[in-house]
Formats: sequence, structure tokens, C-alpha cells
Amino acid sequence: MTGRDVTWLVIAICAVLLLCSGLFSAVFVGGGAGTPAGCYLPAGPSASPSNPPVDLTPPAGRFDPIGDWSSEQVGNAATIATVGIRLGIPPRGWVIAVATAMQESKLTNLPHLGDHNDHDSVGLFQQRPSQGWGTVEQLTHPVYASTKFYQALQRVDGWQAMPLTKAAQAVQKSAYPDAYATWEPDAITLVGTLTGHAAGLGDCDANVGPLGWTQPVLAEVGSGFRTAQRPSHDGVDLGVGKGTPIHAAASGRVTRVRCNAIDVRTGGDWGCDRDGHPELTRGCGWYVDIEHPNPGGPGGIIVTRYCHLLTHPAVVEGQHVVAGQVIGIAGSSGHSSGPHLHYEVHLGDRSPTTAVDPVVFMRRVCAPLGRATTTCGSDHRRQTLSILAGAFTDPPRSRQLRAWWRRYSWMSS
Repeated sequence: MTGRDVTWLVIAICAVLLLCSGLFSAVFVGGGAGTPAGCYLPAGPSASPSNPPVDLTPPAGRFDPIGDWSSEQVGNAATIATVGIRLGIPPRGWVIAVATAMQESKLTNLPHLGDHNDHDSVGLFQQRPSQGWGTVEQLTHPVYASTKFYQALQRVDGWQAMPLTKAAQAVQKSAYPDAYATWEPDAITLVGTLTGHAAGLGDCDANVGPLGWTQPVLAEVGSGFRTAQRPSHDGVDLGVGKGTPIHAAASGRVTRVRCNAIDVRTGGDWGCDRDGHPELTRGCGWYVDIEHPNPGGPGGIIVTRYCHLLTHPAVVEGQHVVAGQVIGIAGSSGHSSGPHLHYEVHLGDRSPTTAVDPVVFMRRVCAPLGRATTTCGSDHRRQTLSILAGAFTDPPRSRQLRAWWRRYSWMSS
């Protein structure tokens, strides 16, 4: 072996140690190896989660509006989050509670509305005295109502690993069980803004692999990358239901949050807050671009793009996100014939010339697209150890080692 081969060997041994210890993704991409993203779980069944200190005292006696939410609505969200903090509820629970109140009452402490009332439902969570939640006076007190919601949530087995809409429905038993998902991005924005706490707010469905990447959604690939029928299709389409949470594929910085939906008949704006059309519209609809560091690769960055979101994304330009964080929900805005996520990967800038097949790329970074949540981390470790075993005496293995390092560690091929 030459001195150069020895250098490569030392580098690769360090990589193996990082991979086997689960530190690779933490060092290079900021994710945890093989851990559910966005989960905030106690150490054991009897342990109590330790919530961060948060000051939710209203500035100058009242909260400022956030987005489309008024001062009063933001104040009610702050009350819900405060109760969760005091009860030791993980941050994900605060988001579930706020999203539930958004759906039930638009974060408004509603009294009994007479003939317009839904049965005997009242308060932020529209809880019913006849169902044992408490008296009307109690349920129109935000602290009491929030406490009762959290207590019911804690009785739901596995709620921390459920999609938001399923966890909320398990408590509320609503006639519209899928409606809660619509409010997840807004709930994450309000809770994150109010508490300054970003970790643990997202859906626990995303499992981050050993290289720090995860599937943006769990779904089969429909329309593929640059097929004969669609040669300019620079990504893949992943068929999911409307309202499905979309996760950042890796840690990085949000560089674009845009609405791009053009009416081809007039050249004017179609709008993104309604479904698009496969013939009458063009563009990505609501979409997000995220830049991920890629030392040694083309341009030093990887760009992922997420298109056709249902509502304004849950992130803003310049925001740093972690792998698995919910950045929005799937919809059908822009050039679209039905709910799905259009997902792109670019090695370098975001131009079409840098686009690569997401199916191949995601398989290489141990987050293969599809419905399976398993990653290829153990296969990578076995492959690496096999290469190392023969590298000392076999020059071709040394060349293979260098090829492996370039392909999987820096993703520059």
C-alpha cells in the first residue's frame, strides 16, 4: 500500500467508528442516528420528561398577533402550552393540543352558542359537560379545559408516536377525524414562536438513518424521475393523502418558501390556497427548498425541494430545521391532479442541471423512498468492514475503499 492508501484507510476507519457509534450524522448533518425525529420521550415508563424553562408572560400585558392569529388567539395558545409545560407534557403534546383547539374553536374560548351550538360543547376544545368533561363553568376556563385535554391524551397508549390527527382524534372522538392535520403547521409555528423551543415539535413518524437522512413521507413512488413520458420531471411524485405531514429529509437551512401556481389561460396567478389542475395550472404550488451541507461535493451543498403543499409551509426562509422536522402538509396546489408530494434532490444549486434521481440518492444515504421505515445502516457497516478487512493486502480493495468513501460519505459521485 502507498502512503496515500494508508491515509484513505485511516480516514475510513474513523468513518466506521463514527458510523458504528451513531455519531456520523450528528457530526456531519446534525441528526441522530436511527432515532425518531421530533420525539421527546422520557427515559423510562416512570420517568418524567424535563421540559425547558419557558417564559410565556404576555409582553406589556398581551401577546402580539402571529400570522393570521389574533392577540387573543395567541394568548389562548400560550395558555395551552403553559399548562402542558407545568404538567410535564413533552413538546409534541403542546402542538397536538394547540392544533386540536384550532380545529375545535379556532383558539377561541367559546360559550354555549344556543341554537348554533354543537350539542353542549363549550370552550377551547369544545368539550361536553354531558360526556363527563366537567361543568360549563369549568370547561370555559382555559386552564381547566387544557388540563383535561392533556390528561385524556396521556391515557392514549403510544400517542407520542402517532400522527397528530390520530392522537387528537383518540381524545376528541370527532365526526371529522382527519381535520386536525390541517392545523399542524400553524400549531408548530405558534408553539415554536411562543416557547422558542424547536426540538420535539414535529411528528415522530420520521426515523432518521445513520447518515442523517429520512424519508420526507412514507409512500410509494408514482411518477418517476425524467421518464420518457415526462423528460423534464426533475423529481419524483410520492402519493399521499391530503394533510399528510411532510418532513425535512435532512438537517439544513430553509432557502425558499414560495407560492408558484400560474393559470396557463391568462398567465396570471392561480393561487396556492386551492387545488391546482393538471392542465390549467403550472408550477409547484406551495413549495419549500432546503439547503443541506455537503462538504467536498459539488457546490458544497445539497438542495431538496418539496412541492404541492396544502397550505402555507410551517417554516420560513432562513430557518434552520432538523432532519424529520415537519415543514408542511401534503396537498394538491399548483400543477397537480391530486394530493401528493413532488420531491427533488439537487447536488449543488437548485437548477435543473443539478437534479439527480431522488430514488437513487435516497437509497445511497440510507433513507430509501417507499413505505418501509428501515434503513440500510447495518448493510453499510457490513460493507465497510468487508472492504477494510482486505484493504491491508489487496490494492484493488484500497481503490474500492476510496470509491466507497467518495460515494457514501461525501455524495460527490
